Amino acid sequence: MILSGREIKRRLGKDIFIEPYNSQQLGPNSYNLRLHNELMLYEDQLLDMKQKPNVRTIIIPQEGLVLEPGILYLARTVEHTKTTSCVPMLEGRSSIGRLGLFIHITAGFGDVGFCGYWTLEMFCVKPIRIYPNVEICQVFYHTIEGDFDQYSSNKYQNNQGIQPSMLYKDFENSL
Repeated sequence: MILSGREIKRRLGKDIFIEPYNSQQLGPNSYNLRLHNELMLYEDQLLDMKQKPNVRTIIIPQEGLVLEPGILYLARTVEHTKTTSCVPMLEGRSSIGRLGLFIHITAGFGDVGFCGYWTLEMFCVKPIRIYPNVEICQVFYHTIEGDFDQYSSNKYQNNQGIQPSMLYKDFENSL
């Protein structure tokens, strides 16, 4: 089951944490998350799954920044979230999608127990000007049935900002 907006609000501070929280961002069955002012770009022409990628950070100015098609931009949410007994899911807002901006390529599924900022994998079909603090996506919560283990990760849990791929760590652990 997906939690209603009222249920999200009722669970705040208990098993759902959103910081900062603004009641204006709460919807009927989701909570809108805002775009932070930082973006991350891969500097390598060829990305190798076994290698730590080289990245650079750019700041989105208040007057906006134009994203170009064919480039993967990593971003993050302003809000830090945590769940202890719900499965968080991330989706783009329809108004954003209708402009041809995808906010996640494959990573919209969260894990029960996730704690951190959401890294967004942004890609556009046409040039588009983006702005910091825009409500870019929405998080919604599913209940979970049965016994479960809390999410733990040496890659993404308790992150402090944008997270590039750390798939290379899986190869280090398999040696």
